[in-house]
Amino acid sequence: MKMLPQRVTVCEVGPRDGLQNEKKFIDTDDKVNIINKLSEAGLTRIQITSFVNPKVIPQMSDCSEVSRQIKKYPDTVYAALVLNLTGVKRAIEAQIEEVHMTLTASDTFNQKNSRMTTDESLANFRSVAEEAHKAGVKMWGVMGTAFGCPFEGEIPDQRVLAIAGELISMGVTAVNFADTTGIANPRQVYELSSRFKDRWPEMPLVLHFHNTRGSGLANVLGGLKAGVTMFESCVGGVGGCPFAPRAVGNISTEDLAHMLWGMGIETGINLGKLLAISLEVEKVLGYELPGQIMKAGPVPFRINYPVEI
Repeated sequence: MKMLPQRVTVCEVGPRDGLQNEKKFIDTDDKVNIINKLSEAGLTRIQITSFVNPKVIPQMSDCSEVSRQIKKYPDTVYAALVLNLTGVKRAIEAQIEEVHMTLTASDTFNQKNSRMTTDESLANFRSVAEEAHKAGVKMWGVMGTAFGCPFEGEIPDQRVLAIAGELISMGVTAVNFADTTGIANPRQVYELSSRFKDRWPEMPLVLHFHNTRGSGLANVLGGLKAGVTMFESCVGGVGGCPFAPRAVGNISTEDLAHMLWGMGIETGINLGKLLAISLEVEKVLGYELPGQIMKAGPVPFRINYPVEI
Protein backbone atom coordinates (compact mmCIF):
# COMPACT_ATOMS: atom_id res chain seq x y z
CA MET A 1 0.00 0.00 0.00
CA LYS A 2 1.22 3.49 -0.84
CA MET A 3 2.78 5.39 2.06
CA LEU A 4 0.03 6.72 4.34
CA PRO A 5 0.14 9.83 6.56
CA GLN A 6 1.51 9.34 10.07
CA ARG A 7 -1.03 11.70 11.60
CA VAL A 8 -4.53 12.83 10.67
CA THR A 9 -6.66 15.70 11.97
CA VAL A 10 -10.24 14.63 12.62
CA CYS A 11 -12.55 17.63 12.27
CA GLU A 12 -15.71 17.17 14.35
CA VAL A 13 -18.84 18.67 12.79
CA GLY A 14 -21.48 16.92 14.90
CA PRO A 15 -22.60 19.94 16.95
CA ARG A 16 -23.54 21.69 13.70
CA ASP A 17 -23.99 19.24 10.83
CA GLY A 18 -25.10 16.44 13.11
CA LEU A 19 -27.74 18.38 15.01
CA GLN A 20 -29.04 20.89 12.46
CA ASN A 21 -31.91 18.68 11.22
CA GLU A 22 -33.20 17.57 14.61
CA LYS A 23 -36.88 18.49 14.91
CA LYS A 24 -36.76 18.56 18.70
CA PHE A 25 -34.79 21.58 19.90
CA ILE A 26 -31.68 20.45 21.75
CA ASP A 27 -31.11 22.49 24.90
CA THR A 28 -28.24 24.95 24.67
CA ASP A 29 -26.73 23.47 27.83
CA ASP A 30 -26.65 20.03 26.19
CA LYS A 31 -24.93 21.43 23.10
CA VAL A 32 -22.35 23.23 25.22
CA ASN A 33 -21.73 20.11 27.30
CA ILE A 34 -21.20 17.97 24.18
CA ILE A 35 -18.76 20.48 22.68
CA ASN A 36 -16.79 20.77 25.92
CA LYS A 37 -16.49 16.99 26.20
CA LEU A 38 -15.36 16.72 22.57
CA SER A 39 -12.58 19.18 23.39
CA GLU A 40 -11.64 17.10 26.44
CA ALA A 41 -11.50 13.97 24.25
CA GLY A 42 -8.77 15.50 22.10
CA LEU A 43 -10.70 16.86 19.10
CA THR A 44 -8.68 19.88 17.97
CA ARG A 45 -11.14 21.12 15.34
CA ILE A 46 -14.84 21.44 16.14
CA GLN A 47 -17.54 23.08 14.04
CA ILE A 48 -19.79 24.24 16.85
CA THR A 49 -22.76 25.94 15.15
CA SER A 50 -23.98 27.91 12.14
CA PHE A 51 -24.96 31.55 11.84
CA VAL A 52 -27.92 31.11 9.51
CA ASN A 53 -31.56 32.17 9.31
CA PRO A 54 -33.24 30.65 12.41
CA LYS A 55 -36.51 30.35 10.51
CA VAL A 56 -34.82 27.97 8.07
CA ILE A 57 -32.63 26.07 10.57
CA PRO A 58 -34.25 26.68 13.99
CA GLN A 59 -31.90 24.21 15.70
CA MET A 60 -29.09 26.76 15.26
CA SER A 61 -31.05 29.72 16.66
CA ASP A 62 -28.86 29.68 19.80
CA CYS A 63 -25.61 30.05 17.83
CA SER A 64 -24.42 33.13 19.72
CA GLU A 65 -25.20 31.60 23.12
CA VAL A 66 -23.36 28.39 22.28
CA SER A 67 -20.35 30.37 21.03
CA ARG A 68 -20.17 32.38 24.24
CA GLN A 69 -20.77 29.55 26.71
CA ILE A 70 -18.38 26.82 25.55
CA LYS A 71 -15.03 26.34 27.25
CA LYS A 72 -12.38 27.20 24.68
CA TYR A 73 -9.21 25.13 24.78
CA PRO A 74 -6.09 26.96 23.53
CA ASP A 75 -5.11 24.24 21.04
CA THR A 76 -8.60 23.73 19.61
CA VAL A 77 -10.13 25.64 16.69
CA TYR A 78 -13.84 26.41 17.11
CA ALA A 79 -15.44 27.11 13.74
CA ALA A 80 -18.92 28.02 12.50
CA LEU A 81 -20.77 27.74 9.20
CA VAL A 82 -21.94 30.93 7.47
CA LEU A 83 -23.84 31.44 4.23
CA ASN A 84 -23.80 35.19 3.66
CA LEU A 85 -22.57 38.60 4.80
CA THR A 86 -25.08 38.77 7.65
CA GLY A 87 -23.91 35.41 8.93
CA VAL A 88 -20.23 36.26 8.92
CA LYS A 89 -20.87 39.56 10.71
CA ARG A 90 -22.78 37.70 13.43
CA ALA A 91 -19.99 35.15 13.69
CA ILE A 92 -17.38 37.89 14.03
CA GLU A 93 -19.46 39.56 16.73
CA ALA A 94 -19.58 36.21 18.58
CA GLN A 95 -15.75 36.03 18.38
CA ILE A 96 -15.64 32.99 16.10
CA GLU A 97 -12.05 32.47 14.95
CA GLU A 98 -12.79 30.55 11.75
CA VAL A 99 -15.80 30.46 9.44
CA HIS A 100 -16.74 27.86 6.85
CA MET A 101 -18.78 28.98 3.88
CA THR A 102 -20.44 26.51 1.59
CA LEU A 103 -21.59 26.29 -2.00
CA THR A 104 -22.02 23.35 -4.36
CA ALA A 105 -20.42 22.34 -7.63
CA SER A 106 -23.90 21.52 -8.94
CA ASP A 107 -25.95 24.51 -10.11
CA THR A 108 -29.21 22.64 -9.56
CA PHE A 109 -28.33 21.61 -6.02
CA ASN A 110 -27.03 25.09 -5.24
CA GLN A 111 -30.31 26.65 -6.34
CA LYS A 112 -32.28 24.24 -4.15
CA ASN A 113 -29.97 24.91 -1.23
CA SER A 114 -29.51 28.69 -1.49
CA ARG A 115 -31.68 29.94 -4.37
CA MET A 116 -28.56 31.00 -6.25
CA THR A 117 -26.49 29.57 -9.06
CA THR A 118 -22.98 28.46 -8.21
CA ASP A 119 -21.57 31.56 -9.94
CA GLU A 120 -23.86 33.78 -7.88
CA SER A 121 -22.71 31.99 -4.73
CA LEU A 122 -19.09 32.62 -5.72
CA ALA A 123 -19.80 36.34 -5.99
CA ASN A 124 -21.49 36.22 -2.59
CA PHE A 125 -18.54 34.24 -1.27
CA ARG A 126 -16.12 36.99 -2.26
CA SER A 127 -17.91 39.63 -0.18
CA VAL A 128 -18.03 37.27 2.80
CA ALA A 129 -14.31 36.51 2.42
CA GLU A 130 -13.46 40.21 2.35
CA GLU A 131 -15.44 40.78 5.57
CA ALA A 132 -13.76 37.82 7.28
CA HIS A 133 -10.26 38.88 6.22
CA LYS A 134 -10.91 42.43 7.40
CA ALA A 135 -11.73 41.06 10.86
CA GLY A 136 -8.76 38.69 10.92
CA VAL A 137 -11.02 35.63 10.79
CA LYS A 138 -9.84 32.58 8.85
CA MET A 139 -12.11 31.05 6.26
CA TRP A 140 -12.61 27.66 4.65
CA GLY A 141 -14.25 27.13 1.28
CA VAL A 142 -16.62 24.15 1.44
CA MET A 143 -17.80 22.63 -1.85
CA GLY A 144 -20.74 20.25 -1.73
CA THR A 145 -21.59 17.73 -4.47
CA ALA A 146 -17.89 17.58 -5.32
CA PHE A 147 -18.19 13.89 -6.18
CA GLY A 148 -21.60 13.91 -7.85
CA CYS A 149 -25.13 15.29 -7.59
CA PRO A 150 -28.49 13.49 -7.14
CA PHE A 151 -30.06 15.89 -9.65
CA GLU A 152 -27.31 16.40 -12.26
CA GLY A 153 -25.34 13.17 -11.93
CA GLU A 154 -21.60 13.26 -12.58
CA ILE A 155 -19.77 16.51 -11.84
CA PRO A 156 -16.62 16.83 -14.00
CA ASP A 157 -13.35 17.10 -12.08
CA GLN A 158 -12.48 20.13 -14.20
CA ARG A 159 -15.48 22.00 -12.82
CA VAL A 160 -14.69 21.05 -9.23
CA LEU A 161 -11.07 22.15 -9.60
CA ALA A 162 -12.05 25.40 -11.35
CA ILE A 163 -14.34 26.32 -8.45
CA ALA A 164 -11.61 25.35 -6.00
CA GLY A 165 -9.28 27.74 -7.80
CA GLU A 166 -11.82 30.54 -7.40
CA LEU A 167 -12.08 29.85 -3.66
CA ILE A 168 -8.31 29.79 -3.27
CA SER A 169 -8.06 33.14 -5.07
CA MET A 170 -10.28 34.60 -2.34
CA GLY A 171 -7.78 33.69 0.38
CA VAL A 172 -9.35 30.61 1.98
CA THR A 173 -7.06 28.68 4.33
CA ALA A 174 -8.46 25.28 3.30
CA VAL A 175 -10.72 23.76 0.66
CA ASN A 176 -13.28 21.13 1.66
CA PHE A 177 -14.68 18.60 -0.83
CA ALA A 178 -17.98 17.20 0.47
CA ASP A 179 -19.71 14.06 -0.78
CA THR A 180 -23.13 15.50 0.01
CA THR A 181 -25.24 12.44 -0.81
CA GLY A 182 -22.82 9.56 -0.35
CA ILE A 183 -22.14 9.06 -4.05
CA ALA A 184 -18.32 8.86 -4.04
CA ASN A 185 -16.15 5.77 -4.36
CA PRO A 186 -12.53 5.33 -3.18
CA ARG A 187 -10.96 5.44 -6.64
CA GLN A 188 -12.81 8.66 -7.49
CA VAL A 189 -11.75 10.19 -4.17
CA TYR A 190 -8.12 9.25 -4.78
CA GLU A 191 -8.08 10.65 -8.31
CA LEU A 192 -9.80 13.97 -7.53
CA SER A 193 -7.79 14.50 -4.34
CA SER A 194 -4.54 13.73 -6.17
CA ARG A 195 -5.36 16.21 -8.92
CA PHE A 196 -6.09 18.89 -6.34
CA LYS A 197 -2.88 18.24 -4.41
CA ASP A 198 -0.80 18.17 -7.59
CA ARG A 199 -2.13 21.61 -8.51
CA TRP A 200 -2.08 23.18 -5.02
CA PRO A 201 0.39 21.16 -2.92
CA GLU A 202 0.50 23.71 -0.10
CA MET A 203 -3.28 24.20 0.23
CA PRO A 204 -4.90 21.96 2.87
CA LEU A 205 -7.63 19.72 1.47
CA VAL A 206 -10.41 18.51 3.78
CA LEU A 207 -12.74 15.65 2.87
CA HIS A 208 -16.30 15.15 4.13
CA PHE A 209 -18.09 11.84 3.52
CA HIS A 210 -21.52 10.40 4.16
CA ASN A 211 -22.08 6.72 4.79
CA THR A 212 -25.32 6.68 2.81
CA ARG A 213 -24.22 3.74 0.67
CA GLY A 214 -21.78 2.18 3.12
CA SER A 215 -18.58 3.51 1.54
CA GLY A 216 -17.71 6.34 3.93
CA LEU A 217 -14.62 4.84 5.58
CA ALA A 218 -13.48 3.25 2.31
CA ASN A 219 -13.53 6.74 0.82
CA VAL A 220 -11.35 7.95 3.70
CA LEU A 221 -8.78 5.36 2.61
CA GLY A 222 -8.93 6.77 -0.92
CA GLY A 223 -8.15 10.19 0.51
CA LEU A 224 -5.36 8.89 2.72
CA LYS A 225 -3.66 7.26 -0.27
CA ALA A 226 -3.72 10.67 -2.01
CA GLY A 227 -2.03 12.26 1.02
CA VAL A 228 -5.08 13.96 2.55
CA THR A 229 -4.69 14.46 6.31
CA MET A 230 -7.93 16.22 7.32
CA PHE A 231 -11.35 14.55 7.44
CA GLU A 232 -14.69 15.70 8.82
CA SER A 233 -16.96 13.41 10.81
CA CYS A 234 -19.84 13.45 13.31
CA VAL A 235 -19.89 11.88 16.74
CA GLY A 236 -22.15 8.82 16.59
CA GLY A 237 -22.56 9.22 12.82
CA VAL A 238 -25.49 11.57 13.25
CA GLY A 239 -26.73 14.05 10.65
CA GLY A 240 -26.99 14.74 6.93
CA CYS A 241 -27.84 17.58 4.55
CA PRO A 242 -31.50 18.75 4.78
CA PHE A 243 -31.65 19.45 1.03
CA ALA A 244 -30.14 16.14 -0.14
CA PRO A 245 -32.50 13.22 -0.80
CA ARG A 246 -31.64 10.21 1.42
CA ALA A 247 -28.31 11.74 2.47
CA VAL A 248 -28.50 10.31 5.96
CA GLY A 249 -25.48 9.55 8.06
CA ASN A 250 -22.19 11.40 8.22
CA ILE A 251 -19.28 9.07 8.93
CA SER A 252 -18.91 8.41 12.63
CA THR A 253 -16.04 10.12 14.45
CA GLU A 254 -15.35 7.15 16.70
CA ASP A 255 -15.47 4.71 13.77
CA LEU A 256 -13.00 6.91 11.90
CA ALA A 257 -10.69 7.32 14.90
CA HIS A 258 -10.77 3.58 15.58
CA MET A 259 -9.92 2.72 11.97
CA LEU A 260 -7.05 5.21 11.85
CA TRP A 261 -5.59 3.93 15.12
CA GLY A 262 -5.74 0.36 13.83
CA MET A 263 -3.77 1.51 10.77
CA GLY A 264 -1.10 3.09 12.96
CA ILE A 265 -2.17 6.66 12.16
CA GLU A 266 -2.20 9.08 15.10
CA THR A 267 -5.17 11.37 15.82
CA GLY A 268 -4.60 12.50 19.40
CA ILE A 269 -8.16 11.39 20.26
CA ASN A 270 -9.03 9.52 23.46
CA LEU A 271 -11.33 6.84 22.08
CA GLY A 272 -12.80 5.90 25.45
CA LYS A 273 -13.93 9.44 26.12
CA LEU A 274 -15.25 9.74 22.58
CA LEU A 275 -17.33 6.56 22.92
CA ALA A 276 -18.84 7.91 26.14
CA ILE A 277 -19.82 11.11 24.31
CA SER A 278 -21.47 9.11 21.53
CA LEU A 279 -23.63 7.28 24.05
CA GLU A 280 -24.49 10.59 25.72
CA VAL A 281 -25.50 12.15 22.38
CA GLU A 282 -27.66 9.11 21.68
CA LYS A 283 -29.39 9.62 25.02
CA VAL A 284 -29.95 13.34 24.36
CA LEU A 285 -31.44 12.67 20.93
CA GLY A 286 -33.54 9.75 22.11
CA TYR A 287 -32.85 7.29 19.30
CA GLU A 288 -30.17 4.83 18.21
CA LEU A 289 -27.24 6.33 16.32
CA PRO A 290 -25.59 4.54 13.37
CA GLY A 291 -22.03 4.49 14.74
CA GLN A 292 -20.61 0.96 14.92
CA ILE A 293 -17.77 1.13 17.44
CA MET A 294 -20.11 2.58 20.07
CA LYS A 295 -22.02 -0.72 19.80
CA ALA A 296 -19.29 -3.30 19.17
CA GLY A 297 -16.44 -1.64 21.06
CA PRO A 298 -12.79 -1.49 19.95
CA VAL A 299 -11.01 -4.61 18.66
CA PRO A 300 -10.48 -6.51 21.95
CA PHE A 301 -7.00 -7.94 21.37
CA ARG A 302 -5.40 -4.57 20.63
CA ILE A 303 -4.67 -3.45 24.17
CA ASN A 304 -2.57 -0.39 23.42
CA TYR A 305 -5.37 1.96 22.40
CA PRO A 306 -4.98 5.46 23.90
CA VAL A 307 -8.34 5.03 25.64
CA GLU A 308 -9.99 4.95 29.03
CA ILE A 309 -12.60 2.21 28.66
